[in-house]
Amino acid sequence: MVPHSWIYLEVKGANGEPEVWALEATGRTGLQKVGITPDYVKVGDTVKARCHHLKDGSNGCLLGFLKAKDGTVKDWDGNNAPAPADFLE
Repeated sequence: MVPHSWIYLEVKGANGEPEVWALEATGRTGLQKVGITPDYVKVGDTVKARCHHLKDGSNGCLLGFLKAKDGTVKDWDGNNAPAPADFLE
């Protein structure tokens, strides 16, 4: 989606109930530059995300890094920055 891309995740909330979260990433061109393809993350995949929570406290964030099911980590902010060491565990 122009100008930004979105991933919608179902996560377990503090009360144990599922919540839907919206993760905002850079646009399609930026994602392609760092090697993210349309099938990099698929429905039903378990992923790990590191992001900046929205200021209004709603269920969403500005996505930084995402660790895919295959174990690879990409910078979804489009900067191709190396993943923090603590995120790779």
